[in-house]
Amino acid sequence: MKSRESLIRLKRFQVDEKRRHLMQIESMIADFHRMADELDDQIRSEQERVGITDVAHFAYPTFAKAAATRRDNLRNSALELNDQLERARDELTQSIEELKKFEQLEERDHQREREAQEQAEQALLDEVASRVRAR
Repeated sequence: MKSRESLIRLKRFQVDEKRRHLMQIESMIADFHRMADELDDQIRSEQERVGITDVAHFAYPTFAKAAATRRDNLRNSALELNDQLERARDELTQSIEELKKFEQLEERDHQREREAQEQAEQALLDEVASRVRAR
């Protein structure tokens, strides 16, 4: 019985860890999107400042080129993190299902113990009642 309680605690810890990991990935994706959007704004303002929007133009700003590369890298990283996010969600779902199985087993054992205790109490009451009638 104690080993199952320890196992349930372990499974709860694993579920909590997987939730934290999932939230961390979601946060990173959101940060990458936010940074990419900020770079888009910076690129646009730099293009407006110099008046050149054609990336192939010889006088296109170097800062805008570098910012575009960084923006693209951030977006690619966010896409890669989406794959990790899906795996993390699957792992979390699987861990929750495992935890539920062990909790259900534990609840079933507690229910059996309660029923056994109630039967023992009823047997004791029946014995007392039969003694009282016997007098």
